[in-house]
Amino acid sequence: MVPTLFFYQLVLVALVWLCLMLQWAWPSDPATCPPIPEPPPPEPKRHRAHTPFAGLTTKPHCDACEHGTAPRPQAPSPPPPRIVSTRGRRRHVDTSMHFCPNPDCAYRGWVGWGNLRANGHPNGGSWRQLLCVACHRYLLETLGTIFHGKRASVELIVRVIACLAEGLGIRGTARVFEVDPNTVLQWLVEAADQLQAFSQHFLHDIRVRQVQLDELFALLSAVKEGAVSEADAIARLERLSQWVWVAMDPESKLLLAIDVGNRTLALTQRLVHHVAQVLAPDCTPLFLTDGFREYLTALLTHYGYWVQPPRHQATGPAPKPRWLPLPQLLYAQVVKTVRRRRLVRVTHRVVFGTLEAVEQVLSACGWKINTAFIERLNLDLRQHVAAIGRRVATLCKGEDGLRHQLSLFQTYHNFCLPHTSLRQPLPQPLPTNGTGSAKHWRPCTPAMAAGLTDRVWTLREVLWYRVPPWPQPQAL
Repeated sequence: MVPTLFFYQLVLVALVWLCLMLQWAWPSDPATCPPIPEPPPPEPKRHRAHTPFAGLTTKPHCDACEHGTAPRPQAPSPPPPRIVSTRGRRRHVDTSMHFCPNPDCAYRGWVGWGNLRANGHPNGGSWRQLLCVACHRYLLETLGTIFHGKRASVELIVRVIACLAEGLGIRGTARVFEVDPNTVLQWLVEAADQLQAFSQHFLHDIRVRQVQLDELFALLSAVKEGAVSEADAIARLERLSQWVWVAMDPESKLLLAIDVGNRTLALTQRLVHHVAQVLAPDCTPLFLTDGFREYLTALLTHYGYWVQPPRHQATGPAPKPRWLPLPQLLYAQVVKTVRRRRLVRVTHRVVFGTLEAVEQVLSACGWKINTAFIERLNLDLRQHVAAIGRRVATLCKGEDGLRHQLSLFQTYHNFCLPHTSLRQPLPQPLPTNGTGSAKHWRPCTPAMAAGLTDRVWTLREVLWYRVPPWPQPQAL
């Protein structure tokens, strides 16, 4: 057997020899080492030059433009002479907000022309009767309003509609006022029709500098029923009509248009068409949206014109006309990148116009390209419209019910709900009746900021207002 001491000596000699060989094979002078090649510098990123929009050879199709929008009704004849009463005592009942509905009367549809007289309460009823001195026809003062033919009190109907406007559900409102839910629903439908006509009467020929557009997801109860997978739910949500489309003026907070439908090009065309009808014919504001690509086509449809390109060759066919955006059209997008339900990047993209022109419009308010105001309006929608609230049991059953609540919200938001950001300082503080501090601010609604009215409307005044059949020549 090999002794243990000899084995250790043999291992030590082998280690010493290995160290000497490594010292000889590995140079100690760094100058003698071959140079390490440096990695090549990264290639500069290619920045593609912004190419101007070449235009379209055909104008995009819009169903609303194809069928044509009904023009605003005009008076069939010049206004008749005003009637000024010179006999008897002075009238104390104000009839300036009413008009004669008789189609054979010369004063039909003319508001405040002095042809109506109060004629007491027939059969001891609660509603006053009016007499037209031109055609000698009688009418109730509630004709053309939600209160016509109702036995319920005005205060009850107004309070029920006010609760719906503040976001309380139909069944909850019925329990509070001890009314049948079907009655509340019927009042909502009638009020929505009247308020939609009220908004159309005031929202026209508006001049704004900016318009923000966005679509809000609304979960209908038909989608919530039943347990489905996430992928199946998303597929169903894309097919069903549960998107609320909104357009607003961020400066006055005026809600210009609101619609319900699929997230498709047809709905985008309809929303932009509604906005174009509300604005003045020569008003082309700055449009700000998210990255939804259908907005580009819809804006190009309603704010475009035909241009004949110049010839580049002496022979051959002439170039086809191109549908191009108007020179004054400005459109920018706020593109948000979301990963795993987290916002990771926000980029701004100028689609039509130049960045300098867009910033010049926004600099008047000290803003940058954003859609923050329309996003803030989405919160108001979820708080005041029970059908689209989150984690609630008041989901709407269908599209028609959602439209009724949105019509109520549009009028209530524009004319009845003062906004703190729009309040105006008073020249002198007004003392209060009690011991509280004096008032330093004047409340202001979006309609007041846009110049459509000069006061804050109450919901009772809005529901009591009779919409005339055509625009009147004087301010009401």
